[in-house]
Amino acid sequence: MNISQIKIFLLIIISGTFLSCKGQEKTESKTIETKSLEIGKTVLKLDDSIWVVFQDTSNNYWFGSNGKGLYHFDGKILRLITSKDGLIDNTIRGIQEDQKGNIYIETPDGISQFNGKTFTTLKVVKTTKNQWNLEPYDLWFGYNANDLYRFDGTSLFELKLPRKDLKKAFGIETEDVQFEGNKNSPYDVFGVNKDKDGNIWFGTETAGAFRYNGNSFLWFSEKELSTLSDGRVPGVRSMIQDKDGYFWLSNFYSKYKINPSLTTGYEKLKAVDLPEDIVEDKILYFNSGLTDKEGNLWMTTYGGGVWNYDGQSISNYEINNGKEDVLLISIFQDNNGIIWLGTDNDGAYTYDGETFKKFEPIR
Repeated sequence: MNISQIKIFLLIIISGTFLSCKGQEKTESKTIETKSLEIGKTVLKLDDSIWVVFQDTSNNYWFGSNGKGLYHFDGKILRLITSKDGLIDNTIRGIQEDQKGNIYIETPDGISQFNGKTFTTLKVVKTTKNQWNLEPYDLWFGYNANDLYRFDGTSLFELKLPRKDLKKAFGIETEDVQFEGNKNSPYDVFGVNKDKDGNIWFGTETAGAFRYNGNSFLWFSEKELSTLSDGRVPGVRSMIQDKDGYFWLSNFYSKYKINPSLTTGYEKLKAVDLPEDIVEDKILYFNSGLTDKEGNLWMTTYGGGVWNYDGQSISNYEINNGKEDVLLISIFQDNNGIIWLGTDNDGAYTYDGETFKKFEPIR
């Protein structure tokens, strides 16, 4: 893959920012049931472009498409929900659930809250006071915000990350990548994740990564997290923590560990050793990742398959449907520990313990 192809890839994948608060606290207490969902229409299959996979605490699956709407699957019936049913937009970029069982659908046009029967569009609270806080059940969103949103169950606050001297930190002018849904700022939030201690992490377009512990921010200002020297803009879209406590910030080059004794506040090490042919042929940035229940890392790349790191070695699963490479967007682990992939061109995939296979809801 040459540099021109890589640039095209990055623009494609960046044009679909998706946010997920992995590690989001959940509770068994719910006030709604969605098993007898009545809105939408019954369909037989998913769209080819499924960017988001999510399972709620009632074990229903939700699939967010890239422009065709939202799918709901209760294990028997597959339903397609669109703007005709009250959804604010048919392009889905994130799905979350609160402690009451309400479902939140993130789109380029705003955020829809679904209470099991109807949709409500969340209204943004814009205030001169920066309403930063960190509570276990807060939900975080980045689409259509100046930087990002925090929802505390009542209000959706628009927040602003601390501004830094980016040129001094990175040595070059950072680039803005224009696309629908963001404000074309280096601080556009590309990813949101929680770590094991409940701290919240934000990956940005070209301003690096931020960690917020409820009181202060720690800024990760490494060059591989911003505009690269050859003009590429990978963005920080996923932040995951390995078994040894190191954080992987959307790339295979480096890993980081919090270390308050250092001036930077963190230490940086080489992530993994990869064969030279892989370094030359693969894009060493991942657009979505997770830490599974055994502590292994799973990371997806748009055209380079799935990577798995068990703490000692890294392996790659190439995903091909027999006709073409499957272009991967997101990864998700459900309530039973099953790993799912959202793709740009072949629906959703699941992992059976050995290989990834296409998911067919209605057989």
